[in-house]
Amino acid sequence: MVAYTGIQGQNILIVSSDPSNPTEGQIWYNSTSNLLKGYAVANVNAWATGGNLNTARSAAESVGTQNAALIFGGQTPSPTGATESYNGTSWTTLPATMNTARESMGGAGNQTAALAFGGSNPPFTQTESWNGSIWTSVNSMNSGRYALGGCGTQTAALAFGGRDSPFTDNQLATESWNGTSWTSVNSLPTRKGHLGGAGIQTAAVAFGGYQPPSNTVSTITDNWNGTSWSSSGSMSTGRADPGSAGVQTAALAFGGLVPPGATQTAAAEQYNGTAWTNLPNMATARREIAGSGISTAALASGGQPGTAVTAATEEWTGQAVQVRTITTS
Repeated sequence: MVAYTGIQGQNILIVSSDPSNPTEGQIWYNSTSNLLKGYAVANVNAWATGGNLNTARSAAESVGTQNAALIFGGQTPSPTGATESYNGTSWTTLPATMNTARESMGGAGNQTAALAFGGSNPPFTQTESWNGSIWTSVNSMNSGRYALGGCGTQTAALAFGGRDSPFTDNQLATESWNGTSWTSVNSLPTRKGHLGGAGIQTAAVAFGGYQPPSNTVSTITDNWNGTSWSSSGSMSTGRADPGSAGVQTAALAFGGLVPPGATQTAAAEQYNGTAWTNLPNMATARREIAGSGISTAALASGGQPGTAVTAATEEWTGQAVQVRTITTS
């Protein structure tokens, strides 16, 4: 017979409030709420309604996290320089606006240290830096363009693809920002505009967009290793003007325009660095969405669901480690 009194497991910690920085698999008893809790992976995989923007817009740029985001620029339908911050619940209009009102730009950074570059109309080379309070004009890009991809931080950003005239001339150009100036580096393998992008300056991913001939909607995915681009797995849904979030090995694409007839889509998918997997659709099909956050906690803000712009925000929650109440019987 087994002597159970001789078998000892790990003691469960008794606390009056949940730990501020638990580790995956940790279990504790909260004596205040009288609940047994644990920190474990939860598969939510769903879109939920977030707070509306104060300025409805499409083709804006957004950076930061789901609980601390910044959105700037866009069209209302005229170009705007309006800037707003998000606290996980609601958007607040900030006093400072961009020096150059624009839409379809690239962006990098976070809520308190952001970078805006390129944009329309016309195709701009201007770059602006955000310090949490004001926008400051800094050194321009080498190649003026709009509808480009962008990622990275305020002091280490990457700009790729885009257009330099309406409806034509998709670009190959890639530029790297060091906090002071832009440097032209190796180009994309395929000319693309109105594409999505995610990652950091040395590990980025570019996907979707329009490509020659005749502005075909693209499924192409390209990975950047800090020196050159290489092709990777194709998207499940080819699209132009998608929202995007995440990093090279865990990226999201959502919304955009799909053929035939350049129809808005609600489709979402996730990239693992090699291949794409379909996710649940957004609540509202739209294009030119401002995306920010990571693959398990992202924001989709603004965009154009029809002929008018929207102020709607949707919050994505994927597979995430969360505090969960443990029930016993």
